[in-house]
Formats: sequence, C-alpha cells, structure tokens
Amino acid sequence: MSTLEKTETKKTQTIAANTQISGSQAVLEALIHEGVDTVFGYPGGAIMPIYDALYDYNDKIKHILVRHEQGGIHAAQGFARTSGRVGVAFATSGPGATNLVTGLADAMIDSNPIVCITGQVFASLLGTDAFQETDVVNITSPVTKWNYQVTDATEIPAVLAKAFHIARTGRPGPVLIDITKNAQMQLFDYEGYEKCNHIRSYRPAPIVRKEYVEAAAELINSAKKPFVIFGQGVILGKAEQEFKEFLEKGGFPAATTVMGLSALETDHPQHVGMLGMHGNYAPNVMTNECDVLIAVGMRFDDRVTGRLDKYAKQAKVIHLDIDPAEIDKNVKTTVPVWGDCKETLPQLTALLTPTDHSEWLQKFRELEQEEIKEVIHNELNPTSDIMTMGEVIRVLNELTGGNAVIVTDVGQHQMVACRYAKFNSSKSNVTSGGLGTMGFGLPAAIGAWYGAPERDVIAIIGDGGFQMTLQELGTIMQFGAKVKILILNNEFLGMVRQWQQLFHDKRYSFVNITSPDFVALAKSYYLDGNKISDRKDLESALKTMLAHDGGYLLEVMVGKENNVFPMVAQGTSVSEIRLK
Repeated sequence: MSTLEKTETKKTQTIAANTQISGSQAVLEALIHEGVDTVFGYPGGAIMPIYDALYDYNDKIKHILVRHEQGGIHAAQGFARTSGRVGVAFATSGPGATNLVTGLADAMIDSNPIVCITGQVFASLLGTDAFQETDVVNITSPVTKWNYQVTDATEIPAVLAKAFHIARTGRPGPVLIDITKNAQMQLFDYEGYEKCNHIRSYRPAPIVRKEYVEAAAELINSAKKPFVIFGQGVILGKAEQEFKEFLEKGGFPAATTVMGLSALETDHPQHVGMLGMHGNYAPNVMTNECDVLIAVGMRFDDRVTGRLDKYAKQAKVIHLDIDPAEIDKNVKTTVPVWGDCKETLPQLTALLTPTDHSEWLQKFRELEQEEIKEVIHNELNPTSDIMTMGEVIRVLNELTGGNAVIVTDVGQHQMVACRYAKFNSSKSNVTSGGLGTMGFGLPAAIGAWYGAPERDVIAIIGDGGFQMTLQELGTIMQFGAKVKILILNNEFLGMVRQWQQLFHDKRYSFVNITSPDFVALAKSYYLDGNKISDRKDLESALKTMLAHDGGYLLEVMVGKENNVFPMVAQGTSVSEIRLK
C-alpha cells in the first residue's frame, strides 16, 4: 500500500516555548500542531487531567462524546477514511482502554491511520492491580503499528510527534499512547513542539528500484491478456489520478477489492467490477485466464484469492506495494515493485507501450452479461412482492447520483452495497474489510460525516449489526451529525443464515434475530425516522431521508431468505464462482 500524506490546516502555537506546562497541556498542544481539530472520546478517572485541560481548548479542538469507547475508535476510523487525515480517540484506563481493542484490530488490518491516547494509573501503582489498571501496552501490541507508555511528561511532545509520523506514513495504521496520570499532571519546561519526519529504525518510504519498474513494464508490454487488480493503497497514496493514467495508457481491464472501491469511478469504461467471495463473475473467472496479473496496493486476502493453489497459476504476477511484508506473503510474485504507488505508477506508465486490449476487455463484458442475466437483473428489478436489498441500493444510486459516502456494517447488506453502490469520487466507501466488525457502521458513519461534513453520508446497516452499537444514536442526538441511517431488515443474521442454508443443510441455528421498534428507538433519541415494507413507498421514503436536515433513520423490510450471489465458496477456486 502507499503513503498517506497528511492534509491539515495551519495552526498557530498557543503556548510559547520555554513555558512551564502540564503533561495534559502538552498532549493538546501536540494535537493542535498535528492539525487535529476533532477528537472522539469518553472521559474517566485515569484520563481526567487531559479532559480538565481540554476545557480550555474547546475553541481549538472539537470533542465528540461517544457512548462507548468502541464507538469512539470506529468514529476515528470513519473520520480518517473520508478526510485522509489521522483520526484521534481518547479513552480512560482499564475497561476504557480494552474497549478500543476491536477498533485497533480493525484499523490495523485495514490500514487506518489512528492515534489513540489512553489514560493510565499513576506510575507508582503500575503492576499492583490497581483500580482500572490493565497492561494496555501488551494487550494492544499485536493490533497496533506502534504503542508506548509515557510515565514522564517531558516525553510527551516527542512521543506524540513520533506517533503521528508512524500512524500516517508508509502503510498507515493505528498507534496507541498510554499516559500515566502522574505524567498528565506533571509540570515541566515546555520547549515547543517539533514534528517528526524521521525515525532511524523506521523506513516508511522505500527507495524504488528502477530495474524492477523496467522489468514490470517489459512484462506488461508483452502481455496479451493483462489484468489489473487494485486496492485501498491507491486511495491511501492519493494516487487516484496516477492510477487512472496508468490504466488508460495501457488499456487494461481493472477490478477492485472491497477496500479499493471508489479509487476509480464505478462507470469508468475499463472498470470491470469487484473481486472476491461475493464479487463479480467476470473478474473472478478471468483472474485464472489472464497472462499478466498486475496488483496495485492490495494484499491478496483470502476472500480475493480463494484457494491459493488454484489462484492465477497461469499468470506472471507484478505486485506494487509499499509494505514489503505483503510481497510474496500469499501469492508468489514474478516482479515485485516495492514503493509508494504515487511514485511507482508514473514511472511504470512512462515505460508503457499503448496497446489495444479491447478484445480482451470484451471477454469481461460478455461474462458480465451472464451475471446480469442470472443475478443482477433480478436483484435490482425483482418481480416478487418482496423488496430486495439490491433494489434499495439501485434507487439510492438514482437519487444520490453516486456522490454520497456509503458506510456499511458487516453482512449481506455490506456485500450488496459494495456490489451495487455507485461511486464517482474517492474516499466514498467506508467499510470494515479485513476484520469484518459487526457494529462498525453507525459509529464509523458519525466519524465519516465529521471528516466530510459537506457530503451526504449514508450508513447502510443490517438489523443485527445495528443492535451492536445502537447507543451511538445518542452521539448523533447530542452533537448533530447529519448521518442518514438505512437499516435493511431481513429479520436474520443474514450472512450466517446463508452459509447455514448452503453448507449446513438449512439447519438455522440461532440466526433468527428479533429487533426492537427501530423508528421508536430513534425517536427516543429525538431523531426522525420511518419504516416501510412496500415497494411503492421506497423512492419517496429515500427522498425524505436524503432531504432531511439532520440525522434520520429509515428501516426497509427486505426478503428474509434472499442470498447474495455470485459466491466463491470457501475452499474453492475463484474460477469455480457460482452464480446461484
């Protein structure tokens, strides 16, 4: 994947150098100098000094009080995904810190730049099993790019500078800084804040080796059936334009991973769909037909590859990635191009020979027509009385024109939204890809709105996932995020039910889920809402939701036992993808 460059507004220093300040003030000064203007958090005893100092920074830093620390970190993720900046979350010690772990794991696997600041008990109490003491550093080491415990306030400026540098550079990821209460309260001589641009043992931007770029170009120029697959690295590297120029000069068909959605507009003539277990038919089948497979900013996840021993064995593989750990990890590479794709793509494009691959591209379109006939037409234009998730997304596309930010939770609705939502611009798809975290959708949508308040942000969520973090309706109520919540209710844990139907003889074991009155629940949080179950009401209900000035909840009842197809069953090859 590629480097996430920081976007920030210039802020002036509020405290002069050579002034005595507290560790808590030093934390807030660091945030200001790093361009942070929004923090998601929840106070508690061990982080109280930072919150006390925050009282005097209300005009500079907006703090959003979430209803659960997991909601705070998912909101920080959503903020990072739509803004391209580092998301920041605060939590107290003990259960506050451990409630961040799922979000840290999610951010780690999906390469979200996050800085979490947790309070900790007094240094003198460490290791004594003090009230709300947990060893958060060891707990979070596997799910952070870097973590560190501060016990002395003089360390705070340099440690936070390092934290932001690590979070946003190279392959981005989450960083956690644990600060003991005595360090938050300690006064010290502040020498000003200096941003970190270099760490001796950390090399985020590798030196691009020209010989590998040349070898890749030679392979591509000789290819008869080249195929590009791309992921979120294009977005993280802010290389959307460079990627498009590469594609258009080469004339290649290109398919996206779930995380790569919106890096290339959906309607681009060379965009052939989505890869993966519930991706499109053509790109999955043609992966095992191409002669050169060009992977850009993606990591060959198992949901993309299916059975590795049957994946693209006929093809020469070129892998462009910023993380050397991803090259040859799952798929053996013929030519590795290690580097920032914003740098490597233009070098590769310059060496391309423009070639007409229209006949090869047409083969994708022919398979696409098969999928339209067998799956897509019926999903988007059903003839039964029962609404489908796909038709809801189709009507939503017609009303938004592909300009909205689509945030999804995890399950059938997620796959349907990723398959059918239209995207015209980058940073428009926010989902939990690698970890598959149910409950991600609502808090991530709140953060996404704060990251891009000028855009429509629509949270598409299932009836199961919504009940995992529905308390964050209180955050919308208090702070006014204009998030549109679209619940697609099939009265099941749909994806698990689908697997039980297909692979466990329809033995439905604890997947039928009862839900509360979601509209009444929303109204208890002073949010407007509506529920529909009839197709004739769909368009007007969506129009009302989109036009509403503020948060809004729309529940749409859809078919209970509809399945998401195509599907690459676990343990099978991508070329064995089933249409029904």
